[in-house]
Amino acid sequence: MKTRSVNWEILKKLRPDLAAAGQELFYQYGLGLAFLATIRRNGGPRLHPICPVITKTGLYAFIIPSPKEKDLIRDGRFALHSYASEDNEDAFYFTGRAVPVKDLKLRTKLEEQFQAERPGLDFDALDMKRQSLFEFLIETVLLTRTKGHGDPDPKHDIWHAEV
Repeated sequence: MKTRSVNWEILKKLRPDLAAAGQELFYQYGLGLAFLATIRRNGGPRLHPICPVITKTGLYAFIIPSPKEKDLIRDGRFALHSYASEDNEDAFYFTGRAVPVKDLKLRTKLEEQFQAERPGLDFDALDMKRQSLFEFLIETVLLTRTKGHGDPDPKHDIWHAEV
């Protein structure tokens, strides 16, 4: 089967349970936190923490000028993984393709949401205008639910955006 990419809105329509769990795990500390894996020019992996922003229609992230930004521009393939939970080993992970966002109205709305989720942060120092904005499109999702650390029988729910 051929895999296709869908946005967060489509995931919410097709698998509202997965989208709700993903949002819960990405925002478990009050703001979006995740680990982003990209592909270096030599084919090796690169892993960095990022702050995703989830809206009704998409999952986005502002990426500072950096090697991971260059990775996404050159080869949009990625994996995004939620931060570890304190009480269990629950996790939300998805793979897909990141695409640059050029829509200035959308960018402004996302900057406002990003700032609202992070009161007290010095946004002048952050210089968001220098950052690239990407939407993360979804191909495969893995949700893991556990009964605590060391759960011998974790429950995995795997979903593919198939044509």
